[in-house]
Amino acid sequence: MQRANSAVAAGVMLAESDKLVRPLPGLLDGLSSVDCKRLRAIGREKLLEAGQLVWSQGDAQSGIYLIREGRVRSYYVAPSGREVTLAYWFAGNFVGGPDIFGMGPHMWTSVAAERSLLTFLPGLALRRLALESASIAVALLDALAFKARCYSAMAQMLGTRSVTERLHRLLIFLSHVYGVQRDGETVIGMPFTHGDLANLIGSTRQWVTVQLARLQEEGVITYDRSMISILDLSTLDREMN
Repeated sequence: MQRANSAVAAGVMLAESDKLVRPLPGLLDGLSSVDCKRLRAIGREKLLEAGQLVWSQGDAQSGIYLIREGRVRSYYVAPSGREVTLAYWFAGNFVGGPDIFGMGPHMWTSVAAERSLLTFLPGLALRRLALESASIAVALLDALAFKARCYSAMAQMLGTRSVTERLHRLLIFLSHVYGVQRDGETVIGMPFTHGDLANLIGSTRQWVTVQLARLQEEGVITYDRSMISILDLSTLDREMN
């Protein structure tokens, strides 16, 4: 799946406001060329095809992966087997927190959502660089703080909004960040299956299917082959208030 606009660098996650994730701060943003080279010097590249695991929940942590190209989905698997998507991450961000130096098991699973080029940064070498360079240490802290805000916002949405409101909020977010105007419609330039949407809002695929059909009957959206077009954004906004 490709982004509608390659200049857009936003993740996909459940949050009350899309301001939290637009623009998406990259781990290397603000670092000098010297520090960027130092980080790249300890890294090794890995190419993953869509569907290949970066790691599984419970695997031993040994470092982080910096996303250079592509898209990675991070999700939690409950004991029941149910999946909750935490976020889709794009180029510039990393996956592998919060124990970025490799101190314990991974708390969730990460998988390539499309063909992705990653750079693995081993935890021990990364820790040494953080001790040697204040700029690298601060960049890591800023990146972790950003992810903490994202996951806190997700927890707030899950705890305070109904599942219907969460679906509407997600559609609004996607239209703002990935929407392309076409013939009076806002076409979300990234395909999502019913299961994708369900995992993002903490619901079931069957429930999402019913709700999208209802919104389509009411003339709020159209949905065809995983592509969503928003016809009446004001209705979604109104029902969020």
